[in-house]
Amino acid sequence: MLTSLSGRFLLLTIIFVMLAEVLIFVPSIARFRLDYLTERLERAQIASLALLGADEMIDSQVEAELLENAGVLNVVLRRDALRQLVLSSDLPGPVARTVDLRDPTAWELIRDAMRRFTAPESEIIRVIAEPARGGGVQIEAALDTQDMHDAMIAYGWTILWLSLVISVITSAFLFMAVRRLMVNPIRSLVGQMNRYAAAPEDGRRVIVPGSRVKELREAENTLRDLENQLTQSLRQKERLAALGSAVAKISHDLRNILTTSTLLADRMEMVDDPTVKRVAPKIVASLTRAVNLTEGTLAFGRAEEAPPALQRIEARPFLEEICEGEQLAVAEGAVRIRHEAAAGLTLRADPEQLHRVIGNLIRNARQAIQATGKPGEVCVSATEDINGWALRITDTGPGLPPKAQENLFQAFQGNVRKGGTGLGLVIAQELIRGHGGELSLERTDDTGTTFRIDLPRELAAA
Repeated sequence: MLTSLSGRFLLLTIIFVMLAEVLIFVPSIARFRLDYLTERLERAQIASLALLGADEMIDSQVEAELLENAGVLNVVLRRDALRQLVLSSDLPGPVARTVDLRDPTAWELIRDAMRRFTAPESEIIRVIAEPARGGGVQIEAALDTQDMHDAMIAYGWTILWLSLVISVITSAFLFMAVRRLMVNPIRSLVGQMNRYAAAPEDGRRVIVPGSRVKELREAENTLRDLENQLTQSLRQKERLAALGSAVAKISHDLRNILTTSTLLADRMEMVDDPTVKRVAPKIVASLTRAVNLTEGTLAFGRAEEAPPALQRIEARPFLEEICEGEQLAVAEGAVRIRHEAAAGLTLRADPEQLHRVIGNLIRNARQAIQATGKPGEVCVSATEDINGWALRITDTGPGLPPKAQENLFQAFQGNVRKGGTGLGLVIAQELIRGHGGELSLERTDDTGTTFRIDLPRELAAA
């Protein structure tokens, strides 16, 4: 029960009510003691005035009865300058303390009351006060504290039981009120969330706000907006998934068709007809772009790349192999592709995936330089520091246009060259992130562009 909101609220209510009762009890017991002493002095004053009004002496038995009825051991009354012992008896012991009630502070009353309440030992005290209703200047009385202590204990038990009853009644009412106003609406809200979670694509399960509590109504409104967005997002993703599946199938078949068409177009270039020779290269170029588009779409449409198989790679021969392979696709003297890496430098990466990333970046740089019609250079460098490894692919091309920079890593939007799909950099970024690293554009201007690959030294925690 204590794990529930209502159970904890019930327990806290009982604790707080009892704490409030304790704070009330301390001044209450002090007030009870003051009233007890004041009442005894008033009785003693009445007995003294009655005795002073008598014309003859009273015997000791009557005097003892007066003292017993007043609850004191002796009475001293001062009506003018003289103090007069009006009623007296043999004290059972010496006077241990004097209590002055003529002008006590609240702290003194509370302190003396708690001392008497917690001290069970009986003692004789002398109480001094001003007589009631002008019955003299000062009245003093001696009394035994045992009866007062017993009365205070009885009063304390009464307050305790009354506090418990008040706590239980108050807690019960608050418990029922909280369950009705808060717990039940929260349970209803949780139940609705569970029903929605069972079929989030069903728009009929979206919550309809109906709570009268302001805060809960705001929570319901926020939940409704969230569920509406989630439902719409799920529907959109289902449609995109179906569309993606269809596009992947079409792209796969279309790639085969285009590949065959490219082979046929290559055969056309061998025909001696001048018109065919002039048109064939354009057909081949168009078909090549179409094949690249379908291959890029198929690659991007994969659910996920395989996790990288990390291993140590010697940087120099690895980069040399990539650069030599890319250099073969360039006419001699058009673009120079080179690498820079310190001897003995080793990287930790998946060689296949990193080869794809660097090769793609080199091809983009090479094509950007070739588009200018001027010779240029692409340099792949690798460095190491305490955090990991940094690879930079730098070219001397014309730089990236502003539109391409804005959408650089967005599928089908970040294409730099005409006819590109914009998927190469997206796939490259996903592969590097699979290594725990990051692919970023470090610099681009009219003197060239630099892409940076950061590979971490520390492996991600499992």
